[in-house]
Amino acid sequence: MRRTLASVLAAVVLAAFQFPAHAVLTIEITKGVESGIPVAVVPFSWQGYQAPPQDIAEVIQADLVRSGRFDAIPPADFLSRPHSDKEVKFKDWRLIKAEALVVGSVRELGADRFQVQMQLFDVFKGTQLAGYRYTVAGRQMRKLAHQMADIIYEKLTGHPGAFDTRIAYVTVEGGASGRKFLLRVADSDGYGPQTILESWQPLMSPSWSADGKRLAYVSFENRRSMVFVQDVASGRRTKVASFGGINSAPAWSPDGRELALVLSRDGNPEIYRINLATKALRRLTQHHAIDTEPTWSPDGKHIVFTSDRSGGPQLYRMNADGSGVKRLTFEGGYNAGANYAHDGKSVTLVSREKGGYRIAILDLRNLALQVLTDARLDESPSFAPNGQMILYATEEQGRGVLVAISSDGRVRNLLKFQQGDVREPAWSPYGTKL
Repeated sequence: MRRTLASVLAAVVLAAFQFPAHAVLTIEITKGVESGIPVAVVPFSWQGYQAPPQDIAEVIQADLVRSGRFDAIPPADFLSRPHSDKEVKFKDWRLIKAEALVVGSVRELGADRFQVQMQLFDVFKGTQLAGYRYTVAGRQMRKLAHQMADIIYEKLTGHPGAFDTRIAYVTVEGGASGRKFLLRVADSDGYGPQTILESWQPLMSPSWSADGKRLAYVSFENRRSMVFVQDVASGRRTKVASFGGINSAPAWSPDGRELALVLSRDGNPEIYRINLATKALRRLTQHHAIDTEPTWSPDGKHIVFTSDRSGGPQLYRMNADGSGVKRLTFEGGYNAGANYAHDGKSVTLVSREKGGYRIAILDLRNLALQVLTDARLDESPSFAPNGQMILYATEEQGRGVLVAISSDGRVRNLLKFQQGDVREPAWSPYGTKL
């Protein structure tokens, strides 16, 4: 939603994509906490015939640093390089002011099987905080490294990590024959991007199912908006809504059985629920204004949406059956595009402030609004599944990039392609553990 409420709808989506994009995603930490936890991640030992398929320690360290809450001690400062608890001399790590120490080993078992061990220590207490051993295939090793980083993050901060998750986003590749729109999925660190769908017409509004296996999205591939659901692993997809008029803004119910979405089949953009098994429709809003951008609460009891029924775009909440509509935002003339936090206590949104569109958080308990960003054109915020970060789209030097910012605004990571335009991010829920 930009300028007017209708801008999130089909009529203006073509203008949102203007630049070519490439597949390489890079991450810059542009803002972190003033003093992160000093952590030493020792390169894992290796026993095998060839080079290991993945540098696990490197992935763990990169994840922790990217969170903005850790300062990695460079290996050149290490006084020793242990790989198990028996080799750890805590005085070596106290001398270089490490507070946490990560050690581990990888051993090749044959037939593409590897045994991986990781241990985490509190340096000052001289105690082990975590220790795990896994047997995995080579292709699973990077995912395992993210899961280990999640364990370390939780042990040291008290919050679950979200490194072993994925992001979905839309890019454009331009050429002499026109612009190609691509729906992509990558790891949370941008590694291993996969193209889920290519189209010469716009793609928008990707939304993850609660099990992280399916994406709902809007496609204009037949030059009109349609809503699809696609299995990420197999690529199999189903057309969910292709009614006359607008088919837009799909949002999953927590149980994965329904979508909330926007349809103008009856003449005005209204919010509906559709049962994916039976295709049964239920209209939720009945208003002459534009109602759009639904987001379902984690407990399935409420839907927050955007409406201009008060004269400008504001957030409203209703019961999941459409009853009990209540206005939520009152500060400023523009608040739109909500996305629920995992605990259901807040939503992130786009709020217009001082002529710019900024990412904000609304506390649903007291309706206090906190603005987190200060750029000119931020949009499409999406909470990480642990509620600690928010992924959103913005512009830098005239092109679209993605940014992950902490929910308190103190940590900021810039995710950008080497060239091109990136939009419509969505952060996945937690996936399947090894």
